[in-house]
Amino acid sequence: MKRILTIIAVVAIGLVFFTSCESSIEENKKQYTISVYSHDNSRGTVSGGGTYEEGTSVKLTATANSGYKFKEWNDGNTDNPRVITVTQDESYTAVFVERTMNAVHEFVDLGLPSGLKWATCNVGATKPEEYGDYFAWGEVEPKTTYNWSTYKYCVDNMDNLTKYCTQSNYGKDGFTDSKTVLDPKDDAATANWGGTWRMPTKAEQDELRDNCTWKWTTQNGVNGRKVTGPNGNSIFLPAAGCMDGGTLDDAGSEGYYWSRSLITDDPDRAYLVYFCSGYVDWRRYVRYYGFTVRPVCQ
Repeated sequence: MKRILTIIAVVAIGLVFFTSCESSIEENKKQYTISVYSHDNSRGTVSGGGTYEEGTSVKLTATANSGYKFKEWNDGNTDNPRVITVTQDESYTAVFVERTMNAVHEFVDLGLPSGLKWATCNVGATKPEEYGDYFAWGEVEPKTTYNWSTYKYCVDNMDNLTKYCTQSNYGKDGFTDSKTVLDPKDDAATANWGGTWRMPTKAEQDELRDNCTWKWTTQNGVNGRKVTGPNGNSIFLPAAGCMDGGTLDDAGSEGYYWSRSLITDDPDRAYLVYFCSGYVDWRRYVRYYGFTVRPVCQ
């Protein structure tokens, strides 16, 4: 009997010791400071700094003031928001630059019923055959990684949208709003070109599809579609592919061009015009993808 009691006592002491060690390990988990700065507070602000436990994932966000845009972090990373894993004390500085609002861009009157004019090149391009920049829907800056964790208007996934949400089951904590088209500040054409430039609506992309001929061709070595209007004038849309994650896919074989219109019954997606060598149609795509933008003006 004494032997049994001795064994029980030893086991009990061992459990207490183990629990004590485990508690001590938790209490001694390393803490690190993440410092976040703006290189010029008059141009923009930052958030996400603080003291965190080792291994914590932290989102750093740079928000530009009116007339400026985020360029990069001091280490050259261009993700915004940027997610880091805490391993040591670190410091990050966001760099902001002046936004060029140049309303002087060439356009073509295709003779469309609405009178809408289409730009001769994509946002970020200087020639019709250049791909230009890639934008997530509702974002106005290109970036290196395109997924839900880097998307501006959600928290981590498509069921936590924070803007442009018409269905409560897609919104963060049941959030909804009445927005079905992009605000000017979230329109990549307006934000980057200024003036009256903007992204087309789905209806305006449909007008382009329905009233023009779309010929698969090559211009200066670049595959794409020559779009000829009722009056014989034309524009060239390069098959610029798309950005998914950090990879450019389908360049040279497919074209994806965002509209400014939301899919109201599936608000994690937006409308776009899609083409390949075989056909042209509209599609609905997840908002975080990086697609090209061809501006319009009236």
